[in-house]
Amino acid sequence: MELSERKKKILGALIERYIATGEPVGSKALLEALNMSVSSATIRNELKELDEMGYLEQPHTSAGRVPTGQGYRYYVDHLMSRFELPEGEKHLIRNRLQNVSGDSQKVLETAGSMLAEMTGCAAVSTTPCDEAAVVRRVELVPIGTKTAMIVMITSSGIIKSRVCKCVSEITTPMAECFYNIVAENFLGKPASSMHIAKIQTLAVSLGDKALAMTPLLVALCDLAQMTERTEMLLEGQSNLLHYKEYDREVYKLLDFLRREEPLYHLFSTSAKPEKADEPNVLIGKENCFRELQNSSMIFNSYRIGGRDSGTLGLIGPTRVDYARLIPSLKYLTEIVGKILSDSAEE
Repeated sequence: MELSERKKKILGALIERYIATGEPVGSKALLEALNMSVSSATIRNELKELDEMGYLEQPHTSAGRVPTGQGYRYYVDHLMSRFELPEGEKHLIRNRLQNVSGDSQKVLETAGSMLAEMTGCAAVSTTPCDEAAVVRRVELVPIGTKTAMIVMITSSGIIKSRVCKCVSEITTPMAECFYNIVAENFLGKPASSMHIAKIQTLAVSLGDKALAMTPLLVALCDLAQMTERTEMLLEGQSNLLHYKEYDREVYKLLDFLRREEPLYHLFSTSAKPEKADEPNVLIGKENCFRELQNSSMIFNSYRIGGRDSGTLGLIGPTRVDYARLIPSLKYLTEIVGKILSDSAEE
């Protein structure tokens, strides 16, 4: 239902005051906040109509009003003015992420930590997922006479490593042999094509080198399989303890956030916003899980090489500062995508 201009001003002012204070808002407080030449009785009538239309509710008969999920949705879609991040804050974000740009997981952990600090919410992200990713680089780093670390980097900027114990001493000729095998069989090939059956077939063709090479190749196969698994990263969940709206329910929410599958489901099934580059906002009961129905989720996809590769988002009570949080998340997501894309091209 379309609202009159006066109702829009009243609804917007009430929501912004409630976001700032956390206290129900009455007609007197609204009259002071609004630059409108109307009486307190007129404001009360408008509030009653907004209540009947489902945008507001009154916790107690004598109390002021608070927004409903429908009210917040109208505010986000039609009334909210966007906050612009100061250049100094943008510079700080870029610098902190550039400092860890060599490792996609560290980039996302840092981004999540910054998002939690900036917003006072819990931050959640998923590591890059790209079924078309190819093996870009493999390194063999000796850390003992018979022990080495294998490092794999894919075209999506994913870096995985693991320690491998060999049956023989790691010599220069052995390392050269390993690199030749990798260059011929794995570099530039999809990570998804590396499976144990291929390693077994390759080992048969290596003759007397098979015994020395097999542990290294099996480790490489394990790393390739690891790059196909998306991980969920959570930062700042203790921030949620500070919101009085949650009360004792906060512990159920924290327990819910420890389970990864529901959040994967939300990220993958939620409808995209009309503007593809805008963050997705789920408010209150728009979340399909009961544990999130007093919360809002704001999340956005980051892109690596022009492809959606993962998600960065935040979770807080419905009374969050949408005008500040949505642009902050959008900018952070753009920078994460740019840094990961640049790393994948190097």
